Amino acid sequence: MTHLLQLDASARPGLAGQDAHGSHSRNLSHRFVSQWLARRPQDSLTYGDIGQNPPSYVTHDWIASAFTPEERREPWMHDALAESDLLVDELLAADVLVIGTPLYNFGMPAQLKAWVDQVVRLNRTVGIDETLLPNDPYLPLLGDRPRHAVILTARGGIGFGPGGEMAHMNHLEPNLVTALNFIGITRIHQIAIEGQETGGEVLAASVAQALQQVDALVAELQSKIPGAAAKAIPETQAETV
Repeated sequence: MTHLLQLDASARPGLAGQDAHGSHSRNLSHRFVSQWLARRPQDSLTYGDIGQNPPSYVTHDWIASAFTPEERREPWMHDALAESDLLVDELLAADVLVIGTPLYNFGMPAQLKAWVDQVVRLNRTVGIDETLLPNDPYLPLLGDRPRHAVILTARGGIGFGPGGEMAHMNHLEPNLVTALNFIGITRIHQIAIEGQETGGEVLAASVAQALQQVDALVAELQSKIPGAAAKAIPETQAETV
């Protein structure tokens, strides 16, 4: 059985096309997970709406606790790391991490950055081998088994993807990829919607293309990740999920 962890980081609570001012990134993540579970209902899902319920920011107490060896932590230190431990445990349990996020002012939403800061943890998701100093001493701990990350983004402008005229101003996916690679998640897949500010046919075409890419990615990953045979989805159902 494959376990999915879905995170939505948009400040918009609804889905584009269904709710007023709904989120395009949430629409993509919902599409991915819905298609996945429709084909493989035996798989499981943990859902985190970090856009509406953001993780806590890192504090002085968090830093002091995280960098104190576990056997020397005081009770208050365990309390300071309780939320982080929960988020790390969710990530460790996941075979497929699905992140739906908008591009805000050239980077990731603060809510998503808070999640990244909570899960990049010494001796939980990354280790240090001091014998490797002064070279790279970091040991990614999530490379213990194949894990996939699916980054589904929505951008107001156009040309922020690789090779685009605005690509140099996009610090969302590159930042996420760096953080995930750092802890050992290297199988990363990216799909994006662009043109929200333009709207009209430009946005509609981008949405249609992204939804097709999501469906194709679900089929591709399910063919690679062990599990029961995927169920075929009737064409009419696939169009409305």
